[in-house]
Amino acid sequence: MATSRAKADDYTMAPSDSQQMRALLGLRELLLNGEFAPGERMAEIPLANRLKVSRTPLRVALISLEHEGLLAAHPTRGFIVRRFTLQDIFDTIEIRGLLEGMAGRLAVERSGMRGVTEEVAFQRMKEAVAELDSVVQTLDGKSQEALERYIVLNEGFHQALLDLARSESIEREMQRLAKMPFAAPSSGFVRRQAELPESLHILRIGQDQHHAIIDAMMSGEATRVENLLREHARLSRRNLQIAFDKHRGEPMPSSLRIIRESAENKGETR
Repeated sequence: MATSRAKADDYTMAPSDSQQMRALLGLRELLLNGEFAPGERMAEIPLANRLKVSRTPLRVALISLEHEGLLAAHPTRGFIVRRFTLQDIFDTIEIRGLLEGMAGRLAVERSGMRGVTEEVAFQRMKEAVAELDSVVQTLDGKSQEALERYIVLNEGFHQALLDLARSESIEREMQRLAKMPFAAPSSGFVRRQAELPESLHILRIGQDQHHAIIDAMMSGEATRVENLLREHARLSRRNLQIAFDKHRGEPMPSSLRIIRESAENKGETR
């Protein structure tokens, strides 16, 4: 699954993890900015030099992006850029909101049947939100490290939610959905979000929603939890729109132009 089963004591990233995160965020941003054309092959050595990472974490990042659906395995070796549409992305984000909303509702409805494993998962959620409070305060437009930490904690929060739902069906569908571009909870993050005021504002809204979700779960409000998680997923769409809006008034990179034209042809409004 695209989200990692991070526990509260796993949130400190080793240097190699930091390089992997830097490579992942950097590659995702390059792809979103249209630096590579659909079908283009990803050359490891130039990419490693460009992102200032070694080839091992770069390779891990490439594999992660294949799982996310942004890249595809080349028939002989390596990876190529996939073609996708904005409508596809928005649809999968909406589906993810439905699935996570259902997971949240089930987590509340099944709270009376929690065992030790589920109690640990709920504690992980609360600890992640508590630590995110301090991380959000350091999101000042300069700290890449703070953004990386936010992503790790956010992934832990969402995985703990799935663990609480105790639904193999939802877990399986989330695994399948995570293979679509930007569908997983933390797959919409790019490096620029550590710098753009609009993105930082959305991250803070996301943290407010984390608190609201926890509060509603503790109060046993299953329907409210479901609705909050659906709204929470839609922040990913707003994040992506910020990346697109950055190019407003400028020549559009080729891959972004393809995505936008495809969406407009389907009647999609932004």
